[in-house]
Amino acid sequence: MTAETNVEERIQETLKSNPVVLYMKGTPQFPQCGFSGRAVQILQACDTEFASVDVLADQEVREGIKRHANWPTIPQLYVNGELVGGSDIMMELYQKGELQQILAGTKG
Repeated sequence: MTAETNVEERIQETLKSNPVVLYMKGTPQFPQCGFSGRAVQILQACDTEFASVDVLADQEVREGIKRHANWPTIPQLYVNGELVGGSDIMMELYQKGELQQILAGTKG
């Protein structure tokens, strides 16, 4: 098994196990970039529980998540395994009220 396969499996497992996942730089408590910080603030404003993955702590995941979605930047928000987008898209959807609707589908 190659490292690439292993990383993809780990990403898939994380996405399957959590309805809302934010791949970010740093942690929700200590974001390491402004975009990741804004993504966390948007999710908190939506009152949504989410899992976070610190890509700075794992170089393989940092590269793997970019390949996974063919999306070059971090943060990346996934809802029910589907890529929603980065912080700019999140902000746009939030302002239109669409992100709240997307996230509402994750609450049991």
